[in-house]
Amino acid sequence: MSDSDRLGTTDAERRHDLAKMKRIAGGLLVFAAVVFLLARWQEGDHRWVGYIRAFAEAAMIGALADWFAVTALFRHPLGIPIPHTAIIKKRKDQIGDGLGEFVRDNFLTRDVISERLESANLGLRVGQWLASPENAAVVGDQSAAVVRGITEILQDEKVQQGLDQVVEQRVRSLAITPLVGRAIDLAMEGDHHHALVESTLTGIASFLDDNQRTFRQRMSEESPWWVPEPVDDVVFQKIYAGVSQFLGEVGKQRNHPLRIQLDERTRVLSERLKTDPELEARATKLKDELLAHPEFRAWSESLWQRTKSGLFEATENPNSPLRVKVQDSLVEGGRSIEADPELQKKLDVWIVDAIGYVAEQFRDEVVELIASTVQRWDGDETSDRLELQVGRDLQFIRINGTIVGGLAGLVIYSISELLF
Repeated sequence: MSDSDRLGTTDAERRHDLAKMKRIAGGLLVFAAVVFLLARWQEGDHRWVGYIRAFAEAAMIGALADWFAVTALFRHPLGIPIPHTAIIKKRKDQIGDGLGEFVRDNFLTRDVISERLESANLGLRVGQWLASPENAAVVGDQSAAVVRGITEILQDEKVQQGLDQVVEQRVRSLAITPLVGRAIDLAMEGDHHHALVESTLTGIASFLDDNQRTFRQRMSEESPWWVPEPVDDVVFQKIYAGVSQFLGEVGKQRNHPLRIQLDERTRVLSERLKTDPELEARATKLKDELLAHPEFRAWSESLWQRTKSGLFEATENPNSPLRVKVQDSLVEGGRSIEADPELQKKLDVWIVDAIGYVAEQFRDEVVELIASTVQRWDGDETSDRLELQVGRDLQFIRINGTIVGGLAGLVIYSISELLF
């Protein structure tokens, strides 16, 4: 099984593989012992058996030595507290410190990260990934979840208090009269005020026309009893026709004296609004009354709850305008990145700098995290975890030690036979 295949292996599978390799390594030791005993028994009758005996004897020694070395890493061999055994259990804290420092010094440095990431074309990959609507939808879902999570953990009372203060400060700091004065200037500079005046005059004319009977009745009530009714009719019609004609003339003629006089008075009012302290004081009093009004207070106090409800509704509904807009923007941004090499380079630099900065700022915290995590582990548990990860491969040391030891013993015995 390759290392890449073992990455997805469960602890139960690792434990099974470890036990299997231990049986194989142990079996070789037993086999070498049996061969040694048989060879020792027959060595007096057959000289050549000495070579087999030498091989088996050295193989046993090599197997026992490597069994002791491998076992001593994780526990006391045969349960005997021999010095410098159960190394991992005794030194797990130092191992955790060393592992954390190794990761920090060899992986969490700006140079290492930059060298690895600069050739990865991260900008192009990000653009290609975001250009897919499915991926943009995933980002939109995660962003919505983040917004919902942040909104849920916020304390409503404190947020509401903050909003109240912001609203009140903005209203109090708003200079109303100069703003209104400037708005009037802008309206008159673009001749927009004429439409307002003409609409107002048209509205007044319609009002008079709709209430003609009412006005006529009112005139009858106010007219002296001795004035004949026909006379009242004539007078009313004259007055009504004159007023209607006058409103029509003023509405149609922008150079009408009344319109010119109205423009002049409006300009004077605009200047007063921008400079008159009395008008400004009235506006300030009006703002105070507005802020103290119960309806305004009720609106301000419900602002956060309505905003919060709107956020929940917009983020939970995948088809909400907000979610759709976010996803469309992500797709559009991804396509822009994908089509613009310069933008890709800028994004590459930004990503590398950001990751390098985070790595350098938090590299000591990573060391502390690794060290403190290992320190919290039980000694036996630590040994067991590490043995599950590397113990299977270490059994090959025992197997190799058995074979290499046997070969070394065979060579030594052969040389001694040749020399002596």
